[in-house]
Amino acid sequence: MTSTGEDHVTARGGPWWWERWRGAVLDGGLAALSVLECAAEGVSFAWDAGIPVWAGVLFGALAGSVLVVRRKWPIAVVLVAIAVTPAQMGFLMGVVGLYTLAACELPRRIIGSLAGMSSVGTLIVTFVRVRQDMARGELGIGDWFVPFAAVTISLGLTAPPVLLGLYVGARRRLMESLRERADSLERELQLLAERAEERAEWARSEERTRIAREMHDVVAHRVSLMVVHAAALQAVARKDPEKAVRNAALVGDMGRQALTELREMLGVLRSGGGAPGERSVPLAAVGAAAAAAASRAAVEEGEGPSLAELGELVGQSAAAGMVVDLSVQGEVRSYAPEVEQTAFRVVQEALTNVHKHASGAKTYVRLAHRVSEIAMQVENDPPPEPGSASVAGLPSGGNGLVGMKERVAALGGVFVSGPTEAGGFRVSAVIPASAAS
Repeated sequence: MTSTGEDHVTARGGPWWWERWRGAVLDGGLAALSVLECAAEGVSFAWDAGIPVWAGVLFGALAGSVLVVRRKWPIAVVLVAIAVTPAQMGFLMGVVGLYTLAACELPRRIIGSLAGMSSVGTLIVTFVRVRQDMARGELGIGDWFVPFAAVTISLGLTAPPVLLGLYVGARRRLMESLRERADSLERELQLLAERAEERAEWARSEERTRIAREMHDVVAHRVSLMVVHAAALQAVARKDPEKAVRNAALVGDMGRQALTELREMLGVLRSGGGAPGERSVPLAAVGAAAAAAASRAAVEEGEGPSLAELGELVGQSAAAGMVVDLSVQGEVRSYAPEVEQTAFRVVQEALTNVHKHASGAKTYVRLAHRVSEIAMQVENDPPPEPGSASVAGLPSGGNGLVGMKERVAALGGVFVSGPTEAGGFRVSAVIPASAAS
């Protein structure tokens, strides 16, 4: 993890306008040196100006102490340094003030103007002082030395601190920009991680729903038929032993088929869709993503039901006592495995609902092969006795219609269900023939 701007802000704990105590101590030390320097130079200033020495020392000390506010008011420090330049004091204050001014985030024209004023002031004062020294005979060098000394001292006291301040200010701004970029990148990465977690959670939720729907389709129909046959077996066990034997055989066959389908599904889920011979992994360790891939692989390999088994499905319901009329229109052809499985499951769930809610009602199953789509419809008449449900008392979880609608919508189809005017119930679905598996 990078050091964020928030960490940088929290590290500030200095007094007044200082960000850190270290800066306050540094500025206090520089101000103390400036006070000593200006106070010492105030003695000669007092002699030259003809004022009491204590006044010159006090003036110098007050002027030098301005350096303590260099971080808050750098312009004021430079202006004071320029003002005391004729008194030949405040050299440390001038150098440090120019450096601080150049390092601040101020417009370049202000920095250039004040640096120029300081340079010109130093140039004039140096020129006058050196010329006076030569006139008094203290310097025996030629006249060329006066401008040379003035320019050299002026540039020496102005250019280095300004250039160093500009460099430090640019570097500081660069570091702040990089820190802001790092903070922004860290926030983006955190946002991406949260979105990825949300997508993963959504995918897990979708996969749980899909697996639950698949389990419902596999178990509900078979078990419902078994319950219906068991109820019929109980009713005819004493009156018609032969029919009871046939019903018992049907119950056993359906139970074995349900177990076979469950084993196939659980086997695919446990293997995670891996290569043959791979060690199987429990579903809890594989996770929802592996379960999704495994289940889709099962569909692609044709392990799920298809429309070719529709006749057998209708026959099982007829064997359970339902009067079923199956009609197929159009040219029979094959579709993508997922299309055929969805169409089969819609008919299967609709027949299961008839067993649950309209026992004994005549049912019509219609399948139409069209040019670009396949349509199916399961419609039942009203039950012989209005309001009657299955004699076996089959429970209903209310998920069948929802599951059918989700299956059809996932393939871009249309699903409609509802009661008919005659008092029965109708389930209709249309699935595009080109839907991808």
